[in-house]
Amino acid sequence: MDVQVVLIKTLQLLCCLSLLVVLHEGGHFGFSKLFGVKVEKFYMFFDYKFHLFSTRSKWFTRLFPHFKNNETEYGIGWIPLGGYVKISGMIDESMDLEQMKKPAQANEFRSQKVWKRFFIMFGGVLMNFLTAWFIYSAVMFTWGRDYLPMREITQGFQFNKEAQSLGFRDGDIPIAVDGKEIVEYNPSLFRTLSNASAVTVLRGNEEVTLQMPEEGLNMLEMLQSVPRFMSLYTPAIVDSVAPGSAAQKAGLQKGTRILAVNGKDISTKVDYDCEVTIRRQDVLAAPGCTHADSLKQRQLQVVYQLTADAQPDTVMLHLDKEYKMGVVFMMPDYKQEHVSYTLLSCIPAGLQQGWRTLTGYVNDMKYVASAEGAKSVGSFITIGNIFPSAWDWQQFWLLTAFISIILAVMNILPIPGLDGGHIVFLLWEGITGKQPSDKAAEWFEKIGLGLLILLMLLAFSNDIRNFILPLLGL
Repeated sequence: MDVQVVLIKTLQLLCCLSLLVVLHEGGHFGFSKLFGVKVEKFYMFFDYKFHLFSTRSKWFTRLFPHFKNNETEYGIGWIPLGGYVKISGMIDESMDLEQMKKPAQANEFRSQKVWKRFFIMFGGVLMNFLTAWFIYSAVMFTWGRDYLPMREITQGFQFNKEAQSLGFRDGDIPIAVDGKEIVEYNPSLFRTLSNASAVTVLRGNEEVTLQMPEEGLNMLEMLQSVPRFMSLYTPAIVDSVAPGSAAQKAGLQKGTRILAVNGKDISTKVDYDCEVTIRRQDVLAAPGCTHADSLKQRQLQVVYQLTADAQPDTVMLHLDKEYKMGVVFMMPDYKQEHVSYTLLSCIPAGLQQGWRTLTGYVNDMKYVASAEGAKSVGSFITIGNIFPSAWDWQQFWLLTAFISIILAVMNILPIPGLDGGHIVFLLWEGITGKQPSDKAAEWFEKIGLGLLILLMLLAFSNDIRNFILPLLGL
């Protein structure tokens, strides 16, 4: 990956997470201050052993003396895994157990009524939801929304063997699910189809209804299969060629039509993926596969046609380490619709978009427990990689809103150490009138931190396998 691209993605990631962490912790901080609870620390990132900045630093207090007696220390840690507020009288990730041995003070967390403690703990999650809502509304007010109407996809979709076994045919256009019209094409279409009992498709001028399996479809498998369950029909015509790629060295250019690969006729992008990707995977996964076999898969015999009236020509390409030819195929130019929003209409539209994103993400969490889902868990490298290679403010804010919802959902999970774990304790106390002992809270906090560390190790190992090792050619 180009160094400039890495820097742009990294900068977007840091801006996004810094903003969301400050706002999330600001939710806890705001409710604490509202109820008169002392907040000892407010840190962006974790400051284990040392910090990068603190308002208690000597040089800072000399410049700004009034911060010296401020009850809250503001700072920036060196471990970019989130942030925290240290609320007085509470067992949290700081594990300050000595404070809990002292008599409770009126301005401590443990001295507050249950409903106040609930809002203090829920404040971070609430702030994440409100942030996402605000961003979605602001994006719609500023840029409006572009979408591709489903019925405008006149060339239809191309379906893999699994989809065809269910009755789908190449060229079909899904137009309704369980009697509800599919208005637009977007990534959530796979989720919609995976939960469907019946799908109506437009086949030519006829509407055909297909019955789906009672148990539904696995969305993760639909997306990860090669080829995918369904793909926009995309002719094998080159739209752009990467500089320095095998395709450029061979003289391929925009408008070139790929006719055959390794002796197999090619007419669409899906045909290309099937021949190149699946064949390579089968060879590399075969017992006894050698380095020579791997190198051989980088040899690609391509029959192509530079222009519509040119004679076909044949070339032998030598693919890069990622087995890529270096071309992007030309997408059909369908007419998109644009919707503009006023200051008033963007508010409910933003709320609706946030709700769709939230329900979709919660629905998809069931896949995390599967073996394939666990492989898709990623850390900061995965998150950073979803940002565009060039700075795009609209995409930046849309991704920031999406990540804000992810943070809200992850934090509300009833896992010890997270906001959701503390909320479960508070709900239990509110129902039974019994507060868990400090010892029990301590052990639950330790268990939660242990689980979070294991999850981080899994995420980092996935990132190393998916991104670092391929860059090293391993």
